[in-house]
Amino acid sequence: MKNSKTELGDAEFQPASRFGLMPYACLAKDSKGRLFPESDSPTRTPFQRDRDRIIHSTAFRRLKHKTQVFVYHEGDHYRTRLTHSIEVAQIARALARAFSVDEDLAEALALCHDFGHTPFGHTGEDELNELMTPYGGFDHNAQSLRIVTKLEKRYAEFDGLNLAWETLEGLVKHNGPLTGPYSKGEPLPGPIAEFNALFDLDIERHSSLEAQCAAIADDIAYNAHDLDDGLRAHLFTLADLDGVPLVNEHLNLVRDLYPGLDESRIVHEIVRRQITVMVEDVIRQTQVNLDQLKPKSIEDIRNAGKTIVTFSAEMAAKEKAIKAFLFKHMYRAPSVVNVREDAKKVVSDLFNMYFSGKAQMPNEWGLDWQDTAARLDEQKKARLVCDFLSGMTDRYAILEHQRLFDVTPDLR
Repeated sequence: MKNSKTELGDAEFQPASRFGLMPYACLAKDSKGRLFPESDSPTRTPFQRDRDRIIHSTAFRRLKHKTQVFVYHEGDHYRTRLTHSIEVAQIARALARAFSVDEDLAEALALCHDFGHTPFGHTGEDELNELMTPYGGFDHNAQSLRIVTKLEKRYAEFDGLNLAWETLEGLVKHNGPLTGPYSKGEPLPGPIAEFNALFDLDIERHSSLEAQCAAIADDIAYNAHDLDDGLRAHLFTLADLDGVPLVNEHLNLVRDLYPGLDESRIVHEIVRRQITVMVEDVIRQTQVNLDQLKPKSIEDIRNAGKTIVTFSAEMAAKEKAIKAFLFKHMYRAPSVVNVREDAKKVVSDLFNMYFSGKAQMPNEWGLDWQDTAARLDEQKKARLVCDFLSGMTDRYAILEHQRLFDVTPDLR
């Protein structure tokens, strides 16, 4: 499914690309193409086009009103899925640049990695997965693939965004192989299995270095910025951070360097220093891993049998401790748990109302919803409702609940 080359005049024109890439990078000129063949762009590589399509998609705009931990109206300064994705993209590009692999592919993957998340963060995902258990379950990574291959309806000749093979591969495998000896042994989500049968994404092997950059950038970003949001929400204090490895090192250093500095500046100094130290650790350790592997091509990366872009053992232990702290003091804080229960009710109420046919979904989801619902089998009907509900922003879900029900939980 290779794409045809574009020519300008008598000589073949090479689209703008990153020069000096390592031989084990995902080289745009060697792309395996798209499910629906398209002519190459004369000015952009396939991965640059993918990045641009992702940015202009409906799913990307929706990230503005999808939250990480806090619901949308709790404050203008908390991270949303959109701001988080932009922050991940910045880190992913920095890592890709350090390893001389394709920055555009790493950026594209970072920008779309959260497409499949439901309203109300992981709470919405957990509840939707519970509701969809009889119908194949729900997985946000699989939903991301479903969005970019089917649910985005923008182009005349195909559904989805028709992204390059390497982008789709990185999207589904950025956290490692999905089947085979190097996978986690978890069941393969139905949407991924269905698409993989159509366009083989080589799900038994590891992903590209670019996808691995995006994956670890996600960890670096949310570990640092959830500390910022948690402090801003008064879920914990600077004093609570004294016992958290790595964080306390930066806290003590900032206090020593800038006595009497106000708290907001202290927090920013901690966050930026933590990101820098983690990024530099990943660069050092990954270079060690590359020196040991000595890859000569992208296939050597995929066949490595392990993740190459990693923290050092010491940093991995500190990162694990930060996650444990955030889980206890933020994700399971009483105020957040209370909101979680209310958010679950909003999701379940909406799902049951649409699935029962008592509420009509917008026309684009099935011209005459009552007639369509009657004709669909239970599995397809549930997946259609799931697609609609998972694409909602926090704000839209609350407004829909207010429209359909007499009482809507106050998610604050």
